Amino acid sequence: MKKYYYLLSIILFNFQAFAQQDTTAYAAQRVKVNSLLAERSAKFGQYDESLNQRTGIFGWQTKRDIKNSNEILRQVVLTDNNIFKELKILMDYKDLQNQQKVAVADHSQERIENYMRTIKKLQDQNTELREQIDKKDKNKSLSTYIIVFLILVMGGGFYFFSKKLKNYEKRII
Repeated sequence: MKKYYYLLSIILFNFQAFAQQDTTAYAAQRVKVNSLLAERSAKFGQYDESLNQRTGIFGWQTKRDIKNSNEILRQVVLTDNNIFKELKILMDYKDLQNQQKVAVADHSQERIENYMRTIKKLQDQNTELREQIDKKDKNKSLSTYIIVFLILVMGGGFYFFSKKLKNYEKRII
């Protein structure tokens, strides 16, 4: 019995560790997306600053300023692409979690239905056994009545026979 208890404990612990691993992976993915969003925000701030930067004569933007702004904007776009990729992974984790919840719910529903079928089957067997017991009790009471009736008939027959025998003996004597 202890072996089964230990085995069940180990299985439940492993299942909990697996579920925790999924949750940990999801949390790590969220941290990664949040860091990418923070990085994008910082780069967009740099881009905004670069647009206001005017190092040319008479306060005009130079070609280098425009190239710098375009490079920062390109990095923002690359960061956006990375964010979309990581969000896709995050959504896949969420879908996986939802699928696991649905699978657990389906499994639980199936178990409940099996329990209900088993209970119904046992109730039917219980009803059938009660009917058999009632039938046997009726047969016992009927046989008891028949036995009592036969004993009374035999007792009455013996009484009348013995009375006739005494009368016959009195007549003979």
